Amino acid sequence: MSDDVLNVILIVFLFSAFGISHSFLASGSVKKILIAKLGDLIAFYRFIYVVLSLFLFYIIYMLIPDNYLIVFDLKPPFDILVLIPQFAGLAGFFWTLKYFSVKEFLGINQIVRWYNHNYDTEEFDEHLTLRIAGPYKFCRHPLYFFSIVFLLFRPEMNLNYLTLLICISVYFYIGSFYEEKKLVEKFGGKYLSYQKKVPRILPVKLRLFK
Repeated sequence: MSDDVLNVILIVFLFSAFGISHSFLASGSVKKILIAKLGDLIAFYRFIYVVLSLFLFYIIYMLIPDNYLIVFDLKPPFDILVLIPQFAGLAGFFWTLKYFSVKEFLGINQIVRWYNHNYDTEEFDEHLTLRIAGPYKFCRHPLYFFSIVFLLFRPEMNLNYLTLLICISVYFYIGSFYEEKKLVEKFGGKYLSYQKKVPRILPVKLRLFK
């Protein structure tokens, strides 16, 4: 078995381990157990969870061996032109952040609410919000979409990067189901109606990616 194939297997294994642990720690069952033990100190969980996730992802990235098997290497002028959709993806990412609570995502708002003695453990570790404005009119998970666009369009790509990109994209898609399950429980018919009208990640209506 070639080194390139072994590298692909290693990347898939490492990222799968990351994805499973990441999803497990984000599950409602784990949070319920922690709430029973910690009470409103669960307010710190989101921040710790994010920091731990970033650290684990960094470890995985560092464990990935160098790979020089080039999948494609665009020549001029295409190496410059490909930056247009990449920057569009970056712009779309920041556009989405205008409609997205970064502090809530990072767990900062939760700690502030705890400090002000108005943290509600019924929210677990996140105050869910129904977002249907801006980029959310075109797809239900624009942060995922624009992240994939930014990562995909590049002048050069090797096999390891491509494998990691596929793993990230698959994780986004699978993770969106778990996220939407919580949103349906929270918002009921409103979110079900939104699901019917707006595509999941790709801003086009394809039956496979509803």
